[in-house]
Amino acid sequence: MDHIVYLDARAKEFENLENGNKTMIVRGAMGRKLPHGRVHVSDVLYFTENNGEGFIKGKASVKCVFFSEKLTKEESEKMVEENQPKLQLNSALLKRFAGKRFLTLVEVEKFETLSPLKFDRSGYGNMDDWLPVGNIELVK
Repeated sequence: MDHIVYLDARAKEFENLENGNKTMIVRGAMGRKLPHGRVHVSDVLYFTENNGEGFIKGKASVKCVFFSEKLTKEESEKMVEENQPKLQLNSALLKRFAGKRFLTLVEVEKFETLSPLKFDRSGYGNMDDWLPVGNIELVK
């Protein structure tokens, strides 16, 4: 399955993936929400930034995935901290994800930069930062 993943532009997440400093994406919430349970090894992630441009600029394969059960605040903070070398989160993103009850950790490999590609997100909600699109060709 293909997914479109929004990265934080201020935190330079795309640049950190591109230069190899970042190899893991985290999503967290107080309840189970996307991509919890919906992303699998060998899925392809297409990356865009949350800066309003609306272009896919890179892609990578999913190397491994971890979906947490319900965590305490302390367990969640510890899990994010232990994975910080792969996550490379800035202080704002650390604050956003550490302490969430449910975490999804997605390790990626084979990152490649793409020529900017416009996509249609009209079939998805406004607030989603992870779009399971099935086949990327359907949203190009």
